[in-house]
Amino acid sequence: MAASARTVLISAVSSGQGKTTVTAALARKFVRGGRRVRVFKTGPDFLDPMMLERASGSPVHVLDLWMVGEERCRALLAQAATEADVILIEGVMGLYDGTPSSADLARAFGVPVLAVLDASAMAQTAGAVALGLRDYGPVRLAGVIANRIASERHAQMVAEAMRDIPLFGTLLRQDASLPERHLGLVQPGEVAELDTLLDALADALVLDPGAWEALEPVVFTAASAAAPADRPLNGRTVAIARDAAFAFLYPANIDCLRDLGATVVYFSPLADEGVPAGSDAVYLPGGYPELHAARLAHADHWKSSMRETHVAGVPILAECGGMMALAEHLVDTGGHRWPMAGLLNGTVVMQKRLAAIGGQGWDTAYGCLRGHAFHYSRFETDEAEYARTRRHPAGGDGEAIYRKGSLTASYFHSYFPSCPQAVATLLGGGSP
Repeated sequence: MAASARTVLISAVSSGQGKTTVTAALARKFVRGGRRVRVFKTGPDFLDPMMLERASGSPVHVLDLWMVGEERCRALLAQAATEADVILIEGVMGLYDGTPSSADLARAFGVPVLAVLDASAMAQTAGAVALGLRDYGPVRLAGVIANRIASERHAQMVAEAMRDIPLFGTLLRQDASLPERHLGLVQPGEVAELDTLLDALADALVLDPGAWEALEPVVFTAASAAAPADRPLNGRTVAIARDAAFAFLYPANIDCLRDLGATVVYFSPLADEGVPAGSDAVYLPGGYPELHAARLAHADHWKSSMRETHVAGVPILAECGGMMALAEHLVDTGGHRWPMAGLLNGTVVMQKRLAAIGGQGWDTAYGCLRGHAFHYSRFETDEAEYARTRRHPAGGDGEAIYRKGSLTASYFHSYFPSCPQAVATLLGGGSP
């Protein structure tokens, strides 16, 4: 399968330059202009993809040469190119940060880089930064979008400093921006008049149409996907917690469950909904249980349903926020102690210091189930550890994995397509 589309990887010198804002503004601007747009996010992330999905109107998958794998990344891009005129890939951190980095991803697929520069405290120096980003790797630098521009004269000074690098566009300094909290952006459903904000960003983004049209489309070639030979979850129903407290869910994980033969249903612990009748397995993904601890503490039907499900031996997979909600207590940032479902002994304590970040893998009998960890809490427990993940790329112990009856729980967020058989075994009640 081969297909092409105008494609850029949107990166920067560091976090905080406005990559997500610019990517969202570009996506909304192109969509309003009648283009078919697909957006991807580089590296493990849940929150940016939610915002970019809202801006573009299409699901946003993550690309990562290690966690997702080069072959699957290529297949995702090739499929997107059959459906879209424009592909936008938001990078992670700075262009050359991480192993693998955004630059590594761009080079692997021949994608040009569009650099976002926060020009609020510079003018001509923007040219030096752009040259450094281009030449350090090097990468194919398609151009620059100057963010937080103060005036037309400011934009002109930045443009004159670019030398042979095209200035794709400028984004004026905005009074309103995409709101953030401790794990990243606020979820789209919590932002009042979000579409108005996204439209305003698209309006404020001034593009050079000639620079975009001068880009050669990128051709993506991938092997045709073969139908799964084995569907070990065929006939089984997997219930997934999904609401504002449990929203950190890769779209690829849902696709993987369906490819394995599972029927997927959803329920809301925040609405005090119990596990749906007839569920053969339960998946509690991560999210923000700490922000909704009071409601979860009073969700008596949900808590009793989880306990009954556990006693019945139904497989339960709880990741990060999902695990936090199954502890005995959760202590929030204000020091309030809230009773949770109590399937695991111990207390989760929120803290201001980041406890873990980065890629991790779980070595199972079926191969490495890859994913990541990112949390601001610690779990004080006497539960015995069943296994430990391995940090990537440095190695060494990562997150503890707990097995208690039919429950598997950890701070580890897994990317199901990296090892589908391990996931099928977990949700089928076995030990991977």
